[in-house]
Amino acid sequence: MKSQLIVETPTHQWIYFGRDPEKPEKIIDTNQYMLVTEHRALLMDPGGIELFAPMLANIVKHIPLEKLTHLFASHQDPDIISSLGLWDQTLPNAKLYSPWLWEGFIRHFGMNNICFEAIPDEGSRLVLDQVEVQFIPAHYLHASGNFHVYDPAARILMSGDVGAALEDNNADIFVDDFEAHTKKMAFFHQRWMPSNHAKNDWVSRVRKLDIEYLCPQHGRIFRGEQVGQFLDWFEKLDVGNAI
Repeated sequence: MKSQLIVETPTHQWIYFGRDPEKPEKIIDTNQYMLVTEHRALLMDPGGIELFAPMLANIVKHIPLEKLTHLFASHQDPDIISSLGLWDQTLPNAKLYSPWLWEGFIRHFGMNNICFEAIPDEGSRLVLDQVEVQFIPAHYLHASGNFHVYDPAARILMSGDVGAALEDNNADIFVDDFEAHTKKMAFFHQRWMPSNHAKNDWVSRVRKLDIEYLCPQHGRIFRGEQVGQFLDWFEKLDVGNAI
């Protein structure tokens, strides 16, 4: 599994994990992101149960395990949160932030120790040491209750399934050719994003944010002018129509 520092500020870091060449062929590859402050860390969409061992092995290369105090699940899908039962045994004092709508579903993955912190539909904020992140509503993209994580200091939006694409294990983590990359995104977004109204509401909200890195759950990361290119492309895309 690759791990790479994306951004480092005076107060915190963002670290990327993904592209596990050892995963079973039929398992969808996912990106995991971890925000690390002086005393705490937040692991976002920690992955499926099959990723737990490589994720754990890579995380402890960067931080002591007791520093991992917070988890985030953007929605209920198993590719991002079915490892919860194992994290529950490993991090008994951690907190999981996730949409209130999915608590009853997420608990099926195993949750006896970790504290569930419900995110209301309008979103909320989380402060880790001096660093504040915002949970940005992304409902119906593609889950009915869905959130992204925005870090205004690092200018990063962890965008869940928005911007997702499937990539080879040896691909770079950053988009290099935007036009070529759209061919890898189009069908996924048309099939999995059911509502043009919800999509356009999200685009309008996100355009107000200062974003240097847009970090999806699958595929490559957009940076710089590619963020605006993606928003323009996504806004024009007619979704909910691929069959």
